[in-house]
Amino acid sequence: MGAKLSVCSTQLPGVMLIKSERYSDERGYFSRWFCQNELEPLMKGQRIQQINHSVNLSRGTVRGMHFLYPPLREFKLVRCIRGAVCDAVLDLRKGSATFLQHQLFELDEHHDQMILIPAGCGHGFQALQDNSQLLYLHSAEYQNGYDGGCRADDPRVNISWPLAVSRISSRDLEFDLLTDKFEGLIL
Repeated sequence: MGAKLSVCSTQLPGVMLIKSERYSDERGYFSRWFCQNELEPLMKGQRIQQINHSVNLSRGTVRGMHFLYPPLREFKLVRCIRGAVCDAVLDLRKGSATFLQHQLFELDEHHDQMILIPAGCGHGFQALQDNSQLLYLHSAEYQNGYDGGCRADDPRVNISWPLAVSRISSRDLEFDLLTDKFEGLIL
């Protein structure tokens, strides 16, 4: 059971909004969240290697903006499974027509949507409700030394988070601001 996943392009090349159809009856509901055959072409043949769960206790919490340095190339599928978040994707790909542009998405537990984030994009989010939770599917396993990030309040990127930031990790605050010398990630 389950209809195909509905894939919609966004303003950032390669970033896709993927919708599931929900089937409801007196027992509850059912929806397809992942299908390797349908998503593999979008993920350039990469397969899911790791699944992570993020719990955010307080409304206003910000995580991000995270990415992987080459030679690692990671696709992420991100879905809100509880509460609601403002999810941000930032294009950091050298030579991209949308370099340093970002797009915001509201994800919540009710709308059966996820975002496909390609390699070379930064990702972060802000919890819009207490106890908001995200499920991440990654095409690469975590490898120390390849993780990077830029500040969620970087003026060069100018992300307008919908709420005042209530919590952010010291690690995320210590990321460098992007300078004019930053030309992007070479993939």
